[in-house]
Amino acid sequence: GARRGRGKMAAGGAADAQARFGHSVKGLLTEKVTSCGTDVIALTKQVLKGSRSAELLGQAARNMVMQEDAILHSEDSLRKMAIITTHLQYQ
Repeated sequence: GARRGRGKMAAGGAADAQARFGHSVKGLLTEKVTSCGTDVIALTKQVLKGSRSAELLGQAARNMVMQEDAILHSEDSLRKMAIITTHLQYQ
């Protein structure tokens, strides 16, 4: 009878250990999933930030082109005005 009692205790102890192991594995998995989720969120934020930077750079480039056109136009107008001034001085 004593042997059977020990067997039941050993089986109970093994089941206990198994339950603890399962609980520990669940905890680790939850931790890993949470960590992965956090990493994905950080990566997404970084990608969005990068695309926003590219958008801002494109906008800055377009603005520079517009400014360059305005400067060239002004330069052309100044050149024409200088020619007119020279002609007026001769008259």
